[in-house]
Amino acid sequence: MAKGKTATVFFCQNCGYESTKWLGQCPGCREWNTFVEETIDKTVLKNTGTGSRRERREASEPCVLSEIAIREENKTLTGIKELDRVLGGGIVQGSLTLVGGDPGIGKSTLLLQVCHNLSEAGHKVLYISGEESKVQIKMRADRLGTFSEHMLLLCETNLDIIGEVIRRSKPEVVIIDSIQTMYNENVSAAPGSVSQVRESTGILLQLAKGLGISIFIVGHVTKEGTVAGPRVLEHMVDTVLYFEGDRHASYRILRGVKNRFGSTNEIGVFEMRETGLAEVKNPSEYMLNGRPENASGSVVACTMEGTRPLLIELQALVCHSNFGIPRRQTTGTDFNRVNILMAVLEKRSGVQLSSCDAYVNITGGIKIQEPAIDLGIVLAILSSFRNKALNPKLVAFGEVGLSGEVRAVSMAKQRVAEAEKLGFEECVVPLVSLEECKKGSKIRVIGVSSVQDAVDKVFG
Repeated sequence: MAKGKTATVFFCQNCGYESTKWLGQCPGCREWNTFVEETIDKTVLKNTGTGSRRERREASEPCVLSEIAIREENKTLTGIKELDRVLGGGIVQGSLTLVGGDPGIGKSTLLLQVCHNLSEAGHKVLYISGEESKVQIKMRADRLGTFSEHMLLLCETNLDIIGEVIRRSKPEVVIIDSIQTMYNENVSAAPGSVSQVRESTGILLQLAKGLGISIFIVGHVTKEGTVAGPRVLEHMVDTVLYFEGDRHASYRILRGVKNRFGSTNEIGVFEMRETGLAEVKNPSEYMLNGRPENASGSVVACTMEGTRPLLIELQALVCHSNFGIPRRQTTGTDFNRVNILMAVLEKRSGVQLSSCDAYVNITGGIKIQEPAIDLGIVLAILSSFRNKALNPKLVAFGEVGLSGEVRAVSMAKQRVAEAEKLGFEECVVPLVSLEECKKGSKIRVIGVSSVQDAVDKVFG
């Protein structure tokens, strides 16, 4: 490219803010050290000026809000109930969905299974790969089953060619794997750069809305666990899904962090097998599998993920420290929250934990931030501190305040019903929710008003 036809521009990796010079702090999102340098074509800037843009754009007129007709969106079922739950009931026509996750977590495998189910149901599907060859995809697809003639495959990274193929073949669902490999010839930056990712997503958004095609985009993630590229990428799409879990373990959790067509609190649980990802229809039983018996520091708590109650095992290990500063470590929950709960125990119940190391773990690899597991963490820490095992058929939930009170949590009745379904015999709940939880329950429900009250009733 000729020297006089290029220009250097700096983009914010977080929000996409554009500047002619490097800035330490982004004026748009106020983040530090997020600007990266990119070279773009000046002719592209001239062709996309406000004058030419105004000539091509048709005049828009406002309309009366009350006269707008609302129609029910037709949602296509993927054949995977856990995915349909997270999507809000299925795939919405003309939607743009971003799927992110660590390498090897199972993003491509899940989408290939979706393609298999949709093609078997007679829907035309186009799988576009920019990272793998046709032979590689074929080898992976053979492990999932036999695909019908409705499944089309294209290995291409040029968005101009991809756009023509989509307009010509007119599929119902398109998979883009991945957005970091796609490039637009009008943008001179390298594939995966901020400008390329932003422009490529804009083109796919126009195709999805203009042709009524549902498009899934696979996105790489950074070391912090967020989708690589500008933050504006997540604002442009309709749905953002994250795959969580340890790639070396068999479980996978699909979580929706943005959804214009449903709730963002739902999760889908999968298990990785040789034949692909299998749905885990009872996550509570799966999470409690292999739980030790008569072991101190182990308590079962109940949390809510959307409308689904989930039983998890909380483990705590408390031992005297050999150093002046005790060590505290958590896995799967908030570190600062555990420190606060230990301070409440020491202040309100007289438990001397200031000279003890404490380790708290949520088994199964799931991450929980809900305050309802506070009471379970407190009981697990006390059980380990006193080296006294609790009833293995006991479940606890409730939020703990700084005054030591146990506060009510939402959907208490559903939590007790889930514990009863899995064969638990006792349930420790906030005292204000006692009457609600007792109605129709066959298990013993214990209401506690404070941390000290819980200690007296559970430990005797």
